[in-house]
Amino acid sequence: MAMVLLRAPASLREHGVLNMSVSTGMNEAIPLSLYIHYPWCVRKCPYCDFNSHSSEGEIPEQAYLDALLADLEQHLGEIWGRRIDTIFIGGGTPSLISPEGMDFLLTQLRARLPIRPDIEITMEANPGTIEQGRFAAFRQAGINRLSIGIQSFDDDKLKALGRVHDSRQARAAIASAQQAGFDNLNLDLMFGLPGQDAAGAVADLSQAIKAGVPHLSWYQLTIEPNTAFAHRPPSLPDEDTLWAIQCEGEATLAAAGFSQYEISAWSQPGSRCRHNMNYWQFADYLGIGAGAHGKLSRMDTQSVSRHWKQRHPQRYMETAAGPDVLAGSRQLDQGDLLLEFMMNALRLEQGSSQVLFEQRTGLSLEYAAAALQKACDRGLLIWQDGQIRPSEMGRRHLNQLLAYFMPEEE
Repeated sequence: MAMVLLRAPASLREHGVLNMSVSTGMNEAIPLSLYIHYPWCVRKCPYCDFNSHSSEGEIPEQAYLDALLADLEQHLGEIWGRRIDTIFIGGGTPSLISPEGMDFLLTQLRARLPIRPDIEITMEANPGTIEQGRFAAFRQAGINRLSIGIQSFDDDKLKALGRVHDSRQARAAIASAQQAGFDNLNLDLMFGLPGQDAAGAVADLSQAIKAGVPHLSWYQLTIEPNTAFAHRPPSLPDEDTLWAIQCEGEATLAAAGFSQYEISAWSQPGSRCRHNMNYWQFADYLGIGAGAHGKLSRMDTQSVSRHWKQRHPQRYMETAAGPDVLAGSRQLDQGDLLLEFMMNALRLEQGSSQVLFEQRTGLSLEYAAAALQKACDRGLLIWQDGQIRPSEMGRRHLNQLLAYFMPEEE
């Protein structure tokens, strides 16, 4: 990929905003993670736009696990010699995999990949699909971080969301995970639910905090295209109520010792999700599984490409051992690299640095100088000591901020 060197606006140069040294480009130190997609759920939730399918009859577990390994083996040449820093098993509902199947999968991964000794291995789980004692078996198989999809502790809200569990099962799942030894535990919680007010949203947070978990993903329910909610939209809180929820919720989390390090991620000290940080810092990840996406960098060509797999589970399993498993791929151009880096990095409270931008994209930050200048002028961005981060206004209006980094034709 050719290096782009543009002359930075004088105001940025004179104030030391840009380091005028030439970028060294991408380097071998880019971390690599593995994402594994499991596509089945007991029932698809009406708000979900992920590649998930309601399980009908018996799930072909071993055939799917074998397909995952065949898929992985086709990528081994691309990632040869690179260490896997984190693994995330998402879905769908990966906790539908039997403990024996999970043990088989992780054993086979270790036989094929160089694994970081203290690797973080996360599995998503739903309270309604977990049998008593299963968490302990997952822990023994090698899962060391759980992300449980609670969404709410209010039974009426859970029913409105189409969840298969109730609040009692949610609390039992948290207790079961903790008893199994999971001290690295995340809960997913939504706000802005149908009929929800600030008191209800804070009540959900308070129950999660009381449970003693170290990490919370707290995010607003949004209506996504091609979902049941998009066809039959529920009545959601208005903007004033959402703002009240956000303000009171953030104050509640901060008072409990949680710090916000990303738009929807809050953690106690030392409990940030390493896998998600890998995404937000624009590092690499290999995606295997039905509909999985990945991003890989090549040092020899200084290029970055994305790939994605066949979405339908049956089609995926039929093609996993051959080239047709790849539903598509493309190399990112300079405009793509700039926008995608900013879309990820500016979700972080700390933002990112010029050094990281240049190492992960192969571009000089001067390529983005005009956009940076405009965003700074409008108070959406702060640049100080080599660090670029969204201002308070920029965090509140992230889409407006990112618009400055879109290609002109968009």
